[in-house]
Amino acid sequence: MEDGVRWLEEDELATWMALAALLFKLPGVLDYQLQRDSELSHFEYLVLAGLSESPGRSRRMSDLAGFANGSLSRLSHVVKRLEQRGFVERRPADDDGRITVATITDTGYEVLVAAAPGHVATVREYVIDALTPEQLAQLKTIADQILTKVDPGKSC
Repeated sequence: MEDGVRWLEEDELATWMALAALLFKLPGVLDYQLQRDSELSHFEYLVLAGLSESPGRSRRMSDLAGFANGSLSRLSHVVKRLEQRGFVERRPADDDGRITVATITDTGYEVLVAAAPGHVATVREYVIDALTPEQLAQLKTIADQILTKVDPGKSC
């Protein structure tokens, strides 16, 4: 068929289908464990982790959205919920009042610290321990290469 489409070969299709299944199923496994054990979504966990790893446990909302791989709109909704739960506080930036800075509270940090062991155990069980050290290195290279195509402006 001469329609200009580079259709996937059998091995390419099999690889794509395996990756597509992973893209759907792994986030569900991570979310389920965090919801069950800590009443956090994976995105909420990433937001709290991003704040906890920042100087002063604070970050500009735009930087935090990039860290958590989410849109600013999605982040704003999530931070609002975390704020209502007492896990995060927001304030204008000291150097520019038009910019909002989020800070993890002591309560939020305690929730994150309590959630981390279960999350790490899940990541280890389903990803890290499922691969050899060589495969992990290959996965990192492959993920970085795909991310460069998907999000060229973001450093991996």
